[in-house]
Amino acid sequence: MSAGPHPIVVHGRPLAQGRLPAVCVPLVARTADALLAEAAAAAAQGPDLLEWRVDFFEGAARSDEVVARASRLRQAASGLPLLFTRRSPDEGGQPAALDDAQVAALYQAVCRARCVDLVDVEMQADPALVAAVCDAAREAGITLVLSFHDFQRTPPAAELLERFRLAHRLGADVAKVAVMPQSRADVLALLQATCEAGETLPIAVAGMAMGPVGVVSRVCGGAFGSALTFGAGQAASAPGQLPVAALRAALAVFRVVDRD
Repeated sequence: MSAGPHPIVVHGRPLAQGRLPAVCVPLVARTADALLAEAAAAAAQGPDLLEWRVDFFEGAARSDEVVARASRLRQAASGLPLLFTRRSPDEGGQPAALDDAQVAALYQAVCRARCVDLVDVEMQADPALVAAVCDAAREAGITLVLSFHDFQRTPPAAELLERFRLAHRLGADVAKVAVMPQSRADVLALLQATCEAGETLPIAVAGMAMGPVGVVSRVCGGAFGSALTFGAGQAASAPGQLPVAALRAALAVFRVVDRD
């Protein structure tokens, strides 16, 4: 594969017809019924994929229930690709009574069942956990996202670029980096690292700055090579996510400029 930037590919097809960025809506409901309703409402807003943040779900510790629920979610989402994510408390996730072995088993279960289309695991997690998820995703033909989140600060651009490169070395199909900016210069650092990673790595990259200062990165990130952005449906999963309709309208402006 030549140098990018690259779109995210799921089952051999690029998301969003190859346009950058694809729009993802997170699902954060805690109960089964609320989750299905949230998925149907999110799908009606026309995103390119949905993310199930299973760390919000009250049944996250029960693998059989998670697998069954994921299958129902895909039906409720009218065929949209489903990204499966268990975010750890260290990187902004909800508290959950799961150790690393249980988290690995959860990912392995959904991969074996092929009830999701992408999985996201943190690249800084225990190496055995990361390796287990990588192997399970590869065996099942599921797109692998390796991610890094810093909810306190924005590391220097060189350090962020190394995070993208680490995800590639570990076997990711998509390298995702999300940071909390304290200044406009921090947003520029994130965009610089995303741009360089997108131009030099043979995989898709996704870079975003969170919070009010970072909102602009969620809109203009595609112009810097980011293959993914997140818009809030019924609720946001991270600070600074715009409502999907507002995000779509802003992205449309950039795409008109691109055609010019």
